[in-house]
Amino acid sequence: MKMSLFRNACGGVLLVVASLALFLITGCQQAETSNVAYPATASPRLVDLGPPACIPCALMAPGLKELKTEYAGRLEVEVIDTLLIPGAKAQYNAPFCATQIYIAASGKELYRHVGYASKQDMLGNWKTLGIDLNAPAAQPEPKKAIVP
Repeated sequence: MKMSLFRNACGGVLLVVASLALFLITGCQQAETSNVAYPATASPRLVDLGPPACIPCALMAPGLKELKTEYAGRLEVEVIDTLLIPGAKAQYNAPFCATQIYIAASGKELYRHVGYASKQDMLGNWKTLGIDLNAPAAQPEPKKAIVP
């Protein structure tokens, strides 16, 4: 009896770990951009939506905090806890947690990603979009798009 309980517990843990690994691998993808017009801002914006209990969201939190500090005045970083602000998912048309939305200073949505993204991935996405975060604010509208 004790051995079968142990096997069932181990099997359950293995299933959870395998599911998490599968989510981290396949859950990281480009999501369809929205045609929603956001308010214009002085600099580009990165909006991250998800609850702190979401594992990819928790893993991204330190990188997002560093981006907010290191690129202050050149990039606005907004992290929205969708458990505290449930209407944000509808407002940003983001049904999945760990959604990052890249918005130009003009308010035009440029790109969105669902799943884990490292700080370097996020910086690379801005670069691919044609936005140099190391340059002063007030850059022109980017002409490139990210192609998956």
